[in-house]
Amino acid sequence: MEYIYAALLLNEAKKEINEENLNKIIEAAGLKVDEAKAKAIVEALKGVNIDELLKSATVVAPQPQAEAKKEEKKEEKKEEKKSEEEAASGLSSLFG
Repeated sequence: MEYIYAALLLNEAKKEINEENLNKIIEAAGLKVDEAKAKAIVEALKGVNIDELLKSATVVAPQPQAEAKKEEKKEEKKEEKKSEEEAASGLSSLFG
């Protein structure tokens, strides 16, 4: 993943995405350079317009945790009310 980030940094800086530049960024971050990964990223990104890809990327906003929990609680309360009503109607049929 660090090589993808390095490629994005190079793209943002309008620098050429090549093995040497990728490796410089990886080294500057204090990570171990993997020549095979750098070569694979460079080959995979040849002819790719990163700016266009970023513009067309779909952003999905995560649902806040608190809101999701509120929805779950509402559903649970509805189910509890139904089961209480069902139990009450079942008892009344037994005792007339």
